[in-house]
Amino acid sequence: MANLEIGKEAIEKKGWWKAYKWLILRRISQFSILALFMMIPICKWISPESDCALGWIIKGNLSSSQFMNTIPMTDPLLFLQMIASGFIGIAKEAIIGAVIILVFYLLVGGRVFCSWVCPVNIVTDGAFWLRTKLGLGAGTRFSRHIRYWMLGMVLLLSAITGSLAYELINPVSMLHRGLFYGMGLGWFVIAAVFLFDLFVTKRGWCTHICPMGAFYGLLGKVSPVRVRADAREKCDDCAECYLVCPESQIIKPVLKGEKTGIPAVILAGECTNCGRCIDVCAENVFEFGSRFKKDSQKK
Repeated sequence: MANLEIGKEAIEKKGWWKAYKWLILRRISQFSILALFMMIPICKWISPESDCALGWIIKGNLSSSQFMNTIPMTDPLLFLQMIASGFIGIAKEAIIGAVIILVFYLLVGGRVFCSWVCPVNIVTDGAFWLRTKLGLGAGTRFSRHIRYWMLGMVLLLSAITGSLAYELINPVSMLHRGLFYGMGLGWFVIAAVFLFDLFVTKRGWCTHICPMGAFYGLLGKVSPVRVRADAREKCDDCAECYLVCPESQIIKPVLKGEKTGIPAVILAGECTNCGRCIDVCAENVFEFGSRFKKDSQKK
């Protein structure tokens, strides 16, 4: 099946909405989160004299912020960099914020951040879409373990330099801040990520390199919210789920694991809970569920 026909059968059998439901909801989530950070800037731009009584919904950025000027939120990876760099007197709010975010992603799935929050995901998905349109192959092969080495290097670099060195080049932070205050050199970093994914290797940054993805993947290993394949006996081997999944290596063991006793649930921390496998499957093999649910009986 040609790549350009991905989802065609799902649209015919389930309808357009169900064939793109989770992708659309992800985009709504990503843009809504950006909009919440921009409430005051937008208000001031529209009406400079307004007191913008609604105030900041979320003030700050994806690394460190406050919700409704009350609840602190701190990126746990940033917090680990602070510890590694030897920051003295870390604010209580930063500790509380890191714990809040840590618990949240432990519950819903660490790499939910990658697919439902991170604005760079929109860039890399765009590169993947264009790569598919151009008919480019998989490209250069990289080990998926590189991201874990990158995670270790980020913390080691913070310890050696005594600074949050990665934040100077972190595409997530640069894109988020740049949207509000001007991109500057950030354009080069984001362009480099896009071109890397487009011409060097398929889904290169998020799947192989990003240390944030590595960190949240470790959290995802214990998350109760999972993609399940309880109807895996209906699989017709169309392979469309492999084509759209950013971590396609995690699907086969579950789809083909009925005879070997592998449960019908994706337990790999690398899963981003993006829901694209659910969207494109015309046979409704996949669904969101719990890791604790017992495998369904064959229907």
